[in-house]
Amino acid sequence: MLQLELPLPPAVGQDHFAQAESAERGAIYTRGEVVEFILDLVGYTEDKCLRDARLLEPSFGGGDFLLPAVRRLLASYRRTSPHGDALADLGPAIRAVEAHAGSANATRAKLAVLLRTYDLAPAAVDSLLDAWLVEGDFLLADLPFEFTHVVGNPPYVRQEMVPDRLMAEYRRRYQTIYDRADLYVPFIERGLHSLSADGVLGFICSDRWMKNRYGEKLRGLVSQAFDLTHYVDMVDTAAFHSDVSAYPAIIVLRRGPAKPTRVAFRPELDRASLSSLAAALTGRDIPPLGSGVCEVAGVVRDGEPWILHAPEDLALVRRLEATFPALEEAGCKVGIGVATGADQAFIGPFAALDVEDDRKLRLLKTRDIKDGQVDWQGDGVVNPFKEDGTLVDLEDFPRLRRYFMERSAIIRNRNCAKRNPLRWYRTIDRISPDLVPVPKLLIPDIKGTAHVVYEGGGFYPHHNLYFVTSSEWPLRVLQAVLMSGIATLFVSAYSTEMRGGFLRFQAQYLRRIRLPQWSGLPKALRESLISTVEAGDVPSYTAAVFAAYGLSEREKQVVLEHNDGEGL
Repeated sequence: MLQLELPLPPAVGQDHFAQAESAERGAIYTRGEVVEFILDLVGYTEDKCLRDARLLEPSFGGGDFLLPAVRRLLASYRRTSPHGDALADLGPAIRAVEAHAGSANATRAKLAVLLRTYDLAPAAVDSLLDAWLVEGDFLLADLPFEFTHVVGNPPYVRQEMVPDRLMAEYRRRYQTIYDRADLYVPFIERGLHSLSADGVLGFICSDRWMKNRYGEKLRGLVSQAFDLTHYVDMVDTAAFHSDVSAYPAIIVLRRGPAKPTRVAFRPELDRASLSSLAAALTGRDIPPLGSGVCEVAGVVRDGEPWILHAPEDLALVRRLEATFPALEEAGCKVGIGVATGADQAFIGPFAALDVEDDRKLRLLKTRDIKDGQVDWQGDGVVNPFKEDGTLVDLEDFPRLRRYFMERSAIIRNRNCAKRNPLRWYRTIDRISPDLVPVPKLLIPDIKGTAHVVYEGGGFYPHHNLYFVTSSEWPLRVLQAVLMSGIATLFVSAYSTEMRGGFLRFQAQYLRRIRLPQWSGLPKALRESLISTVEAGDVPSYTAAVFAAYGLSEREKQVVLEHNDGEGL
């Protein structure tokens, strides 16, 4: 249902985007072949009686979506109503909103030319365009009715680009603006609320919200009343008229109960290939092997990240989640190394850090473990914290005090220091010196597969390294489990994929890994795991890991597909 629009408070800045430059308003224009593909996916096709449809385009820009949609509408109308009154019949058929005045005027002129080719009188053309086009902010504009189709490419605008008063008004209206959500998130929310019964939304937008924290509330909204019917991964395709650093995907959402989602990945962008793919995605029958389409059930679950991989991957992840506890429930702890906010001040060659000996720690960076073993390059980090987590008094440490004072301009310029001037010399993350002697597994943030390195104690990790400790599992055995393909299976399911196929092995994803309780495994299996890991017998300890999870032969193959073959 449409949301009730409340009066705007004065001076909210609703015309902020009217004269904004294209970068400021997030204007990225979609290639025609992709637009036609999306219109096919949502069923806005000439063979339908489109005069009875109600199409909404929330950010029409240069008309990339609007012009093809109008061509389809007019072709359908000419076929189904050759003697109809176009002005009366088609006036409600389209509503298109655009905040930028120049773009709105230019697209209006293009539409006027198009409409005149259909023998519409100038007065009728102007009246139709007056009815169809709304110049204003989609997130604030009044909408007259519900829509059968909502299509478009919502703007890529970060919150910090929006004036505070306007952002506050957006937050007041839209529940999905959460954490660092970009403006395309409330665009999707309003599009969904604008749908009529069985209405359908088709957008091309960033895929980050589908797994990241800031998309949690939008995913929750989708789970309440909508069905993700189609998902097409468009990363590394030339979907737009210009090169962009976004990670785009096409989503089709329908108001109604959830069913399996049809999924395709990185299609060829010629019109014939996309037309064939659209037929496979929207056909009545399950797409055959080789069509480039698969069906995945259970993608949308409350606010959980969406897993849009092969059905066998999802089925195994779901089974392991139902069978085994999460990593931290099985006696492990996941953490991240220290972020200082000013590495040039806090970090340097360990021997050259001119502070008291107990005020510096040996530091490990990603480069120190790149070959799978610890090869310390000699860096250290200055530690301003006591064992209890409070800051030391600089008067008690004259060398430390002198060291910080010599670098005070850099250190005080950090946001954390400005917010708390009395604690200006703290690192962003608290340093816990008691972590240093603890054996730990170190995992770099960005990798193609799990790169898990054993560190027997003596070092503190840098902020781009995550660490795992355990009070239950032998760490060398846990390392073997994570490197078997289990860690990459879970992280690839929940992490957003970076360019080049790299994954983010962050704490939030590592914590989703499922792990058997060590004490719950049969004694013989525990002994086998320990002995084969100590012997470096990769086939044997891999077989023991699979036995610990009770994997079937097909499940073993799924896990092995996430293993790059690297042993301990």
